[in-house]
Amino acid sequence: MKKLLVICGATASGKTALAVECAKRLGGEVVSCDALLVYRGLDIGTAKPTAEERGGIPHHMIDVVEPNENFSVSDFERLALPVVEEILARGKVPVLCGGTGFYVKSLLFSHGYGNVAADRTLREKYERIAAEEGKAKLHAMLRAVDPESAQALHENDVKRVTRALEIYELTGKKKSEQNDGEFPRYEYDAFAFDYPRGQLYARIDARTDEMLRRGLTEEVKGLLHDGVHEEAQCMQGIGYKEVVQFLKNEYLYSTMSDIIKQNTRRYAKRQLTFFKKLPNLHYLRPQDVQQAAKEVIGIYDGE
Repeated sequence: MKKLLVICGATASGKTALAVECAKRLGGEVVSCDALLVYRGLDIGTAKPTAEERGGIPHHMIDVVEPNENFSVSDFERLALPVVEEILARGKVPVLCGGTGFYVKSLLFSHGYGNVAADRTLREKYERIAAEEGKAKLHAMLRAVDPESAQALHENDVKRVTRALEIYELTGKKKSEQNDGEFPRYEYDAFAFDYPRGQLYARIDARTDEMLRRGLTEEVKGLLHDGVHEEAQCMQGIGYKEVVQFLKNEYLYSTMSDIIKQNTRRYAKRQLTFFKKLPNLHYLRPQDVQQAAKEVIGIYDGE
């Protein structure tokens, strides 16, 4: 049976520890579904799991891209789907772990991207705009007509931005209002910790303080020194962009810390909203990782 286990939810909710413990009990391997963990050199600000935290469990889709490279949902699907298949072929359980909802769904479902036929002329028009006027221009056009889709898509994901614009021009309706035609690839069970909002925010604040204590500012300085441009996709991640602004004297240190926490809390709210719509999602009460893993395995095994 090709059945996957998904550990998802908000940032700072304890996904990694739970995924590792479940992988140990199931004979599984972790497939990271996080938009920043794919980048080499981004360690502190991403809370990249250390060798100790990985607990001897193989982790995939971490450190697969150089920090100056662009990386989209399509790129993730292209690289990660064969990994999932290879894990299954060896009789192991893929444990998807992460908070980037579109990465998780790209593996669980194949997509029709709206029940609207493609229009080559429109597609070529938008591709030409991206090539001649820039990806940011194309993304701004989408934001003007479909802000929900624009928020969900990075400007570098030209393929999906173009498709969203194409759908709008052909139908007069937002892509976000249309049925994307999701078709399940695998059977799966998904789990997320259901923290009270205040408790989750306290965890976010504490983790931000820990990242700064461990040297997030120095990590960003090192990336910039090594030639990573401040406008690079990876540097738009929460924590990294605020430190860049601090280094440019746009913030006081205390202000930078507060803004990172605020932006992370907002991101966590968006994650919770996204995953709430994921089929087969089971909520776990905040508890000891060992007990939570026991509960997960019981549901996953159908006990």
